[in-house]
Amino acid sequence: MTTIENKLQQIHERIASACAQAGRASGSVQLLSVSKTFGADAVREAVLAGERSFGENYIQEGVDKIAAVRAMGLPGGETLQWHCIGPIQSNKTRLVAEHFDWAQTVDRLKIAERLSAQRPEGLAPLQVCIQLNVDGGETKAGVAPQQALELAAAIVQLPRLALRGVMSIPDDAPGFEAQREVHARATTVFEQIRASGLPGLERFDTVSMGMTGDLEAAVAAGSTMVRVGSGIFGQRNYAPR
Repeated sequence: MTTIENKLQQIHERIASACAQAGRASGSVQLLSVSKTFGADAVREAVLAGERSFGENYIQEGVDKIAAVRAMGLPGGETLQWHCIGPIQSNKTRLVAEHFDWAQTVDRLKIAERLSAQRPEGLAPLQVCIQLNVDGGETKAGVAPQQALELAAAIVQLPRLALRGVMSIPDDAPGFEAQREVHARATTVFEQIRASGLPGLERFDTVSMGMTGDLEAAVAAGSTMVRVGSGIFGQRNYAPR
């Protein structure tokens, strides 16, 4: 068993345990393996261990990695899903629209409109999540919770996007209960949007929150997708960009 395979097994066990503790079905939470800063060979190990969903923060790095992994011709490689989970600037929307399956960090209408306009007709609609700023920090990315429904109403009108849910990246909180409380804010917004009666929410099913250090609290708060990087691939060595 490789190191990555062993760590993946440990993360899946943590997710299953967290689901049991929260009284949830073991398959109700998906793992998104965050492969940013790690090369295509690390992704290859994870694919061979059974993983199919990968998250990238840096768009150009992600595009290059998607091409490199595809060139490997891995078994099941055609079923991989690639999620953009980093900030999306206007000059990078075309790359996201053309190469990724998901964009989880949509926090303003301008970006959503560009993603929709630039999504190739030959591809399935881009699956998107609204990024929420549940902490209220003025310098943090994400739409304010009270503005999320308005943004959702605009996104569902765009033809090449499918609104799937919400995501959040809160600051570290001290302890399980504090972590659960801040994650629950995102779940509340998700439920408000789902109950709104907006058209186009047939597959509105994703609450993307929780990482290596707080996935248990996120699951307890209602997460359906946890984003784990260092817990799978190890500590990152960030090079200057």
